[in-house]
Amino acid sequence: METSIIKIGNSKGLRLSKTILDKYDIKDKVELVLEKDQIIIRPIESPRKNWEEKFKKMAEQEEDRLLMNDVFDDENFEEWS
Repeated sequence: METSIIKIGNSKGLRLSKTILDKYDIKDKVELVLEKDQIIIRPIESPRKNWEEKFKKMAEQEEDRLLMNDVFDDENFEEWS
């Protein structure tokens, strides 16, 4: 695909079509990888993408239990006062 370099203030940039933005789920930022004689543009994935859906599924399957107690039997709360 060929695209033009456009003027943006004192800089220049690339304009990406809505189709490309949607297809690769590009929101606000991309990663540029400079490799030999090419520039690779990659979408930056959100580290917690789809977590809400996964948590709901875990709750529905009753897999959202604690793996360890949040309070231990020998815990001394007075230390923290």
